[in-house]
Amino acid sequence: MEKETIFTLITWTKRLLGLIAVLLWMYVIFTISQSPAPFMEQAPYCMASTMLIFGILTALHKGLDYWQMKSVKR
Repeated sequence: MEKETIFTLITWTKRLLGLIAVLLWMYVIFTISQSPAPFMEQAPYCMASTMLIFGILTALHKGLDYWQMKSVKR
């Protein structure tokens, strides 16, 4: 593949992953908020899900950055 094609593919993959992560996070937070439990019991689940979802997004984003830098050096 050409460098420009790889760069475009990686850029759009990052955008798609970001959109999926935000939509998934909104769904999880909405689902947790529908629970009849008080907020103090919901808060750990909100924090844990937020950290997990965006931690995975960050790892994928850094992996794509690494792949992009590696393909540019060629």
